[in-house]
Amino acid sequence: MRRTLAAAIVLLAAPSAHAGDRPRGFVDAKTFIPDLIVEMRYTMAHNFVGKPIPGYKAPRCLLTRPAAQALQCAADGLRPRGYTLKVYDCYRPQTAVNAFVSWGRDLRDQKTKPEFYPEVDKRRLFVEGYIASRSGHSRGSTVDVTLVPLSAPQAPFDPGATAIRACDSKSAARTNDGSADMGTGFDCFSALSHTSSIKVNETQRANRKLLHGFMRQCGWINNINEWWHYTLRAEPYPGTFFDFPVE
Repeated sequence: MRRTLAAAIVLLAAPSAHAGDRPRGFVDAKTFIPDLIVEMRYTMAHNFVGKPIPGYKAPRCLLTRPAAQALQCAADGLRPRGYTLKVYDCYRPQTAVNAFVSWGRDLRDQKTKPEFYPEVDKRRLFVEGYIASRSGHSRGSTVDVTLVPLSAPQAPFDPGATAIRACDSKSAARTNDGSADMGTGFDCFSALSHTSSIKVNETQRANRKLLHGFMRQCGWINNINEWWHYTLRAEPYPGTFFDFPVE
């Protein structure tokens, strides 16, 4: 492999790689979408691991330029419908993915189960595809995204302000992060998170359909198992996994 990108690319055969500088092809999505709400869950302890994740040094949504432009396309389409976008995760360093894998293998650590995987045995998280050793996020053109009504301005998310609540419970019983009701919380390891689940109610189904429609129109493909997960169809680095920090 050429050395020009070696410092920034995770080699598939290597267990780890040097965390180099951010490649020139990556941008901060908020410079394209000023009203984008950036709630990077892996910079905080309110996530399925239960602590801030290595590789996240700042709450920034870094994406490849084409992905940022495609996300801007979706945001521009949704704004007249009364919504803005919120991202929970964008580019994800391989270092962070490795941390997820290590957590998944530690069956003693079950402290986040009541909220993020209440109905799934932790031993099944790899088998059922909730955790993997490679993530499309590390290629820089995948986002975890939701809708936020423009009529309800958000206060900064305070994970300590509410008790832990099951992510697949009814909307009034879930942790409220100010987003539209999608039927589950973010990173909910549950069949209820499947985009086309027939177990969500009409309003939740309509919200998923609205997000999906505008994302698809702008070149995004949804992961059918996660209503929040979208990858750019024409991603510029389809076989490259990066490991520079989010900062």
